[in-house]
Amino acid sequence: MSNLFDRENYPNQEPNELVVGDYWAWKRDDLATDYPTNAYSLSYEFHCDSGGGGSHQFTINATEADNTYYIEVPTTTTDNYNPHDYIWSAYITRTSDSARIQIDEGKTTLLPNLADTNADLRSHAKKVLDAIEAVIEGRATIDQSSFSLGGRSLSRMSVDELMTFRDRYKAEYLKEVKLARIKNKQGSGNTIKVNFGRNAGYTPKSFT
Repeated sequence: MSNLFDRENYPNQEPNELVVGDYWAWKRDDLATDYPTNAYSLSYEFHCDSGGGGSHQFTINATEADNTYYIEVPTTTTDNYNPHDYIWSAYITRTSDSARIQIDEGKTTLLPNLADTNADLRSHAKKVLDAIEAVIEGRATIDQSSFSLGGRSLSRMSVDELMTFRDRYKAEYLKEVKLARIKNKQGSGNTIKVNFGRNAGYTPKSFT
């Protein structure tokens, strides 16, 4: 893996995910042709997609160097941001008269830092799945029993209904696990063993 603190190795676009409390860095060298760094500047406006002000919105200013726009945000700054999904807009400002235009937009998820949080980091699908299975097995907490799906608490559902919802949310959760494994280059986790013979001592081949 390349040293991600080295500007040469910065991602060439805005990351889909950023960890709160980590050092953030990327670059946009593709913009310098149309907007030379000696005459323009690049900035970002991030807004939480569920609204809110204060730390739910923030501005990032790029550094212009080597005919490239570098975005570098120290950990002491990102540590003040709130984990959530954010909508961002990128702006180019002309230095001569401060005229500004929007040149890009997107969405980025700010993730909590595992080293600094005791929060429940399970996805919604995993929380629901755990609650349903706890109710089915008769070990649910008050919060799990009162968990609501479609306007009805789990404690008021029949076993058949609970099993149907369990299958639905288990499939959703396994899809999340599969995507996470692929992202981390661990394979999908879907392993199929095929036996091409009956000879003693033959080991089935595995495909992922």
